[in-house]
Amino acid sequence: MTREWTSLPETPCLPQQRPAPALSRRTLVAAGGLGIAALGAGQARAQAPAGAQVPPSTVTQPPRDFSPSGAPTTYFSDPDILSIDPSFDAYVQPNSAIQRLWTGALWAEGPAWNAQGRYLVWSDIPNNRQMRWIEDDGHVSVMRQPSNNSNGNSFDFQGRQLSCEHLMRRVVRYELDGSVTVLAESFDGKRLNSPNDVVAHPDGSYWFTDPPYGGQLYEGAPDAPGGPSNSAGRINPRLGQPAGIGTWRRELPTNCYRIDPSGRIDLVIGEQQVPDPNGLCFSPDYKKLYVASTGKGPGDQGPGGKGDIHVFDVGPDNKPTNQKLFSACKVDGIACGPDGLRCDVDGNVWASSNAGRSVGYSGVTVWNPDGKLIGRIRLPEVCGNVCFGGPKRNRLFMAASQSIYAVYVNSQGAAPG
Repeated sequence: MTREWTSLPETPCLPQQRPAPALSRRTLVAAGGLGIAALGAGQARAQAPAGAQVPPSTVTQPPRDFSPSGAPTTYFSDPDILSIDPSFDAYVQPNSAIQRLWTGALWAEGPAWNAQGRYLVWSDIPNNRQMRWIEDDGHVSVMRQPSNNSNGNSFDFQGRQLSCEHLMRRVVRYELDGSVTVLAESFDGKRLNSPNDVVAHPDGSYWFTDPPYGGQLYEGAPDAPGGPSNSAGRINPRLGQPAGIGTWRRELPTNCYRIDPSGRIDLVIGEQQVPDPNGLCFSPDYKKLYVASTGKGPGDQGPGGKGDIHVFDVGPDNKPTNQKLFSACKVDGIACGPDGLRCDVDGNVWASSNAGRSVGYSGVTVWNPDGKLIGRIRLPEVCGNVCFGGPKRNRLFMAASQSIYAVYVNSQGAAPG
């Protein structure tokens, strides 16, 4: 079967706008999770090999067009915002629909809201750039390129942007005068793996996770030959990179760290507690720390992340204790892999969801402080990270694969950025 290649419009046409094309294995792979929903469960089953398991489509039928040119949502409550528990009804903003603000990334991550500038910044990791959406007219432009394959971003209490760089294996801060400060690049004399997400604490410290996901060609640079993510040495990590890149090897476990205001870096959560830590956030009173454990990363020798969320108590000594499993992130038996996390002012945890090919389960899951699932937001793409923003901090922004989505909610984010 041949495939006809055409240029991709900035906002893809969905099936109600054009006839469904003939299917091939390549077109299904390229379509990803959206393909099954957009083509319909019946057609997908017809194309599947005998005996293959095809997940049922639970995306709104017929599949909706989220783009600005799509038909308006005619429901008073968005049909893809689901109250699993009646308590979530209080957080659903009536007459507010999910909107796709922009599409065109290879992998969108790390959304963060700048309150003073009233703009959203996010990372397009494989394209090695940071993008910016300006609220007043919806304009999107490249904010920073190269970005050193940045992943997680946030803003501290002084309005300075924090970024986790995969390529340089470090955490940086963009100062108000335009200079850049390296906050962390090594621990115990060894280079970090690839910092992933970072959050600020009112005491002036920064907390970040350090999984290995940047140690791959697509999102950073593999280890030097012989390193865990390039053990056979067949990959040349220097290709296409600035001078000096490609010389590091993974040396550290996947830990969580705290950067003290003095500059000292402390290990606060070890790999044996939360393997492959990814997203993290504090509770509104900063007495609890939530950390997501995501999937196995490049170079992992053990089983890797668990696809769940853990919670710790944080005392005056800044040492996380009393670890508990907050949520296994299973919905209807489907693994909704967590990544980015944010708390609202009531202590509910809003977690991005990567359900793979289980269409209708990717998006956002919402858990109350006791770890009970109370709500879901369904998106047509895998969601990697979220943040609260807007002038009133009552708009949830979602970085989902190739696109940025947003919806107003009846609450506020608990922290800046």
